[in-house]
Amino acid sequence: MFDLGAAEILVIIIVAVLVIGPNDMPLAMRHAGRWIGKVRRVSSHFRTGLDAMVREAELEDMEKKWKAQNEAIMKQSAKAVEEEKGEPVMTGPPPVSETPKAANAESAAQKAKPAEPAPSPSKPSEPESPAKPQG
Repeated sequence: MFDLGAAEILVIIIVAVLVIGPNDMPLAMRHAGRWIGKVRRVSSHFRTGLDAMVREAELEDMEKKWKAQNEAIMKQSAKAVEEEKGEPVMTGPPPVSETPKAANAESAAQKAKPAEPAPSPSKPSEPESPAKPQG
């Protein structure tokens, strides 16, 4: 990154000890470490964001290419089939057709038909309790 050699680092340490002093050096190193950590986190976050944007742009380009290639292949194969059979071939999705009236009538009849009760378990039926005498 900065391409510092051993000699340059030694000169920086000597100047730092002379300027800051040996007593305040640990505090200065701690502050410098915190600032360096913050700068690294911000640059890492920024780099990650840029990488994501580049990936998204590349994916969009590739999707456009694949779609164009797919359409070309579909047209090519449709032409080949048309030449073979002599009739046009549908290359898109099938058209939506309305359901016949008979199917609608059957579904309406099924909805109107009451549901049959489920068979009861095979327990012997209990006799009804006798009515209390009035008196």
